[in-house]
Formats: sequence, structure tokens, C-alpha cells
Amino acid sequence: MASVATLPVPVDTQPPAREGVPFGGRMPSLDGLRAVSIILVLVSHLSGTRGIGRFDLGIGDYGHLGVVVFFVISGFLITRLLLSEHAQKGYISLKRFYLRRVLRLFPAAYALIACATILWLAGMLPIKPGDLWHAATYTMNYYPQRYWDLGHLWSLSVEEQFYLLWPFAFLMLGPRWAPWVAAAAILCGPLARGLNWHYLRNSLYYHAELFPMVADSLATGCLLAKVSGWLERQSWYLNLFHPVCSLGLVALILLANRNMRNIWVVIVGTSVINICIGILVHRSVYCFRDWAGRLLNWRPVAFIGVLSYSLYVWQQLFLNPNSHAWVNAFPQNLVLAFAAALGSYLLLEKPFFRLRHHLRA
Repeated sequence: MASVATLPVPVDTQPPAREGVPFGGRMPSLDGLRAVSIILVLVSHLSGTRGIGRFDLGIGDYGHLGVVVFFVISGFLITRLLLSEHAQKGYISLKRFYLRRVLRLFPAAYALIACATILWLAGMLPIKPGDLWHAATYTMNYYPQRYWDLGHLWSLSVEEQFYLLWPFAFLMLGPRWAPWVAAAAILCGPLARGLNWHYLRNSLYYHAELFPMVADSLATGCLLAKVSGWLERQSWYLNLFHPVCSLGLVALILLANRNMRNIWVVIVGTSVINICIGILVHRSVYCFRDWAGRLLNWRPVAFIGVLSYSLYVWQQLFLNPNSHAWVNAFPQNLVLAFAAALGSYLLLEKPFFRLRHHLRA
């Protein structure tokens, strides 16, 4: 590891761990980054709801951008966990991995699906059986005619498909060769988006988030987790952690995101966004004691990050710009979304955490 005294980051921003070694707890700043992601989603979905009207921040679809941040974080964190388990035990257990993911993700998601089913049967929710079927089978990203209330589960479908494929590839190829799969996914992402534009642009599936077209966001996080130790020894890379450079990366992300109507930006700019987000995720973990790190790790911000999955699952029922019902009007829609998320987290999800921690131990 190069001496940080010569690097453009504060002396006290030592990396929390070396590659392949457990961090000994929650990775710093990741909850804060999740908070940023869910805030982007919430602000995006608030636009157009009754009582607040439509507004535009001028940076493109910032709700989708928030989901991309989630994807990069997920790939990074899951791969770190796989590397840590392999370093400790010499192998990974797919059975335990899948069971931990089920205990973490299924309770809230299937509670939402059950709630939506009841509301649909009562005639209070305008969805179709296809929405329920694709939501329950985590294939919503292949269902282009989905309704609003369950439509956001497309991203959870992408995550589940990633959880199904990536640990299996990691097990089969090992920590040395599996990153090449992630690198191939990153390179194939623009190709997949180009083929989608060429062959599907006149079909309903053109706007669907098919896995090959978004997998490179997750793969960017996966590859970053593997090469982060090597990158931390490169002075040229650590220069990107300088505040001015980091702000430049943020500006580049927002510029590309704003121009997503241009097909070339969609094809290539998405990869640029993924890489920039990956660098900023790495910076947030590495420089967790500077001013940005302290903000991301501030307890109120971190708590929103802890609640981010629950918020994402439940917010769509309340932040609905297509409904004029009282529960979908601002500000009570935002209050109810937080209340539902908090209830889901404390009463439904948290009891399963002990089982997850037991499995991880």
C-alpha cells in the first residue's frame, strides 16, 4: 500500500480493509449512499403527485439514476462478502448465500405483493394478474405492460437474477477467474443496449429493463470489489478521490443522465455513469473520515440508508402521480410511505435479521 502522506486524501482516510479481508462489520458510507439513492427515487416519484405538482431538477431521470447507484453498491457489497467468505473458509456456500438473501428480501417484497393482491381483489388497485405473477416470480423486468403500483419491482427482479447467477459463477470459477465474467458483462452492456435499439425499438420491450442491458451496472460493482486493493496502490487512481475530481465525476454523471434521450448516450453513457458511480462508491468507503464521509455516516442519513430497501418496496403505493386519492396526496403520501417502511422494517424484516446473522456466523 502506497503511503497516504503523498496522496490527495487526508492522512486519516486509510482504507478500512485490504482486498479479500472482512471489514469486521458494516462497510462505512454504504448506508449513506443508499440514503442518497432512495432520496433520488422518492423525489422523482413525488413529482406529479397531488398537492405538489410536477417539477424537473434538470438532471434527467434521477429516480432511475438512484436505482443504478443501488445496483453498483449491490454488486460491490455482494462480491466483497463472497471474497471474504472464500478468504476465511476456502469456499462459499450457495445454500447459505441464497437463504440469507431470501430472509433479507422476501418478507417485505411478498408482504407488498400480498397487500396489492388484497387491494386488487377489493377493486381498489388497478393492476392485472400479470403484474402479480411477474412480481411474485421476480420477472417484472421482462413485463413491459406493468402498472405503476408494482412496476418498481423490476429492479428487485434484476437484483434477484443477479443473485442467482453471480454467486454460481463465483463458485464455479473462483475469485481469480470470476471477475473476468464481470468484465465481460461490462463490455457487453453497450452491445446489448445497441442490439436492443436496433431490433426492439419498435416493440414494447424496447423500454423494458432486460437483464443483459442493465447487468453491467451490477458487474461494475463486482469488478470494483475485486480490484479495489490494487487500485488503492495506484496514485493516478487515488487522484480521482480528490474533492475537485470527485465533483467532476458527479457532474459527468448528471450530464450523461440528462442526455439519456440520445441513443449514443444510452449505449455508451450508461457505462460511463456506472464507472463514475463505482469510483465514487470506492471513494466513499476509502475516505470515510473526510467531510463527505462524515455526512454519509451521520446517523440520520445512515438510518435512511438502513431503511432504504423498505422505503423502496412500499413507497410506490403512496407516491402515485396517477391517483388523486387522499393517501396519494402530498405531504401525507410521504409520511405514509415512511410509516409503512418503518413498520415493515421493525415488525416484519428485523425479526429475520437474527436468522441471517446466525447463518453468516
